[in-house]
Amino acid sequence: METKWLEDFVSLAETRSFSRSAQLRHVTQPAFSRRIQSLEAWAGADLVDRSSYPTKLTPAGTTLYAQALEVLQALQNTRAMLRGHNAAGEDFIQFALPHTLAFTFFPSWVASLRESFGPIKSRLIALNVHDAALRLVEGGCDVLIAYHHPSQPLQIDPERYDMVVLGNEVIAPCAQPGLDGRPVFNLPGHPMRPLPYLGYAPGTYLGGVTDWILKQAGTPIHLDRVYETDMAEGLKVMALEGHGIAFLPRSAVKKEIQNVTLLEVGLPDGQSLALSMEVRAYREKAGDKPNNKSSAQNLWRHLTASNSSVHSAR
Repeated sequence: METKWLEDFVSLAETRSFSRSAQLRHVTQPAFSRRIQSLEAWAGADLVDRSSYPTKLTPAGTTLYAQALEVLQALQNTRAMLRGHNAAGEDFIQFALPHTLAFTFFPSWVASLRESFGPIKSRLIALNVHDAALRLVEGGCDVLIAYHHPSQPLQIDPERYDMVVLGNEVIAPCAQPGLDGRPVFNLPGHPMRPLPYLGYAPGTYLGGVTDWILKQAGTPIHLDRVYETDMAEGLKVMALEGHGIAFLPRSAVKKEIQNVTLLEVGLPDGQSLALSMEVRAYREKAGDKPNNKSSAQNLWRHLTASNSSVHSAR
């Protein structure tokens, strides 16, 4: 039996909705249902009455719910005590970030933070967006930093988490320049000669954003996907070698644009396919539960003061 099954079950008992709990737990609904089924197989009893809506617990489910709350609370308390033994790491603030932000945004942001906030000890956990958000939900980091665009909202519970906007990032199509100083690949391409496209792997956050950009473009864009990866840095290297056109964050290609080894590509009518996204920080609300890591508390107070106000995550 895995503890995440108990966490899933507690969420389901409180939301009474498979779809809502799947969102809060950052998994697909089929995957969430399978985990509840696995817990039922372990328990040897039906825990959920699936014939009713909203979802109800069976008598066995009600019994397990009470026990699960105690077990999870005991585990949380034990983890807090164990972490208390590690005094050397107490000053380190743990940040969970998607890989692209870890490479592009985070280094310069920490540098500017040191100027306004003072010395900071940080531990960076670079993951995909899904796993980074899950780290926050499961208490495995102090702060989550992630992109936000209305077309691809993260399912971060506003009742549980606060949010501040740290800045903005622009993503735009880029390509290698030719001998004439113009991009070697010109949008929008032709139906008979689609442009080689370097794309993000399915399921990635930036992949969803770029798909949305292409769907919203007023002109049909003709692309032939020839390469894909999870990371913007991988797409940048391929674009620099002339393998195709890629949508890249400006922070990732700042030097390349300045050195004219990459160019932003627009449409012939002057329409830009660049899109601005927010870079947000999320942290669990303090509530009645004290947080012993004073360094994280102090940083969050500084961030909220710098951004005038703190918002519920949404």
